[in-house]
Amino acid sequence: MRDTATTGEVRTIVRPGADARTEGAARRTTGAGRAFAWLLTVTGALGILASFVITIDKMRLAENPDFRPSCSIGPVLSCTNVMLSDQASVFGFPNPLLGLVAYPVVVMVGVALLVGARFPGWLWIGLNLGTLFGAVFCMWLMTQALYVIGALCLWCCLAWAVTVTMFWYTTVHNLRHGIVPAPRRLVIGLMEFHWAVPVAWLLSIVMLIAVRFWSYWQSLLV
Repeated sequence: MRDTATTGEVRTIVRPGADARTEGAARRTTGAGRAFAWLLTVTGALGILASFVITIDKMRLAENPDFRPSCSIGPVLSCTNVMLSDQASVFGFPNPLLGLVAYPVVVMVGVALLVGARFPGWLWIGLNLGTLFGAVFCMWLMTQALYVIGALCLWCCLAWAVTVTMFWYTTVHNLRHGIVPAPRRLVIGLMEFHWAVPVAWLLSIVMLIAVRFWSYWQSLLV
């Protein structure tokens, strides 16, 4: 049995004589194209970077209240205000610790796919649910940063962007391979314009940030 991947799709060719159990196992596993594998690897790595920097800065801030993180460059772009907020430790520990656990898993999946790994449907569903939780959590943190804390952490913004991206393209992958069932026309449309949703999503975040702190951005131009 060998795998052939073309244009992001994986087809399984069963050689004559392969037993039924082997054929059934192949049908229950799914690989991915290199583009999606690289996307998971890169976005996961960026998520690790953001989580690591935030964790280190938060530890330094806890040790020294006068410490100023490098991303604190003004009243709005202030990682200090975000790190000192209650929202920075929703579950009783610093939020970026979640990222230090979750993002490496995404990287491992991406690297495994690059070398030809195939995964069962339950793993793809788990990855989809995990990235969905991450995207929802990031959007909640975004609303808190904009409308409660009143400050932004640039590393947090990076984490929001990569989490949204990995969630969306994991969903697209699962729809393409039938792991998540959906009407055929919907799937075809999403395959054709897969870029539209993440672009609109991320631009909406940029617009919300621009509107929320419009007076501050204007003051920078004066």
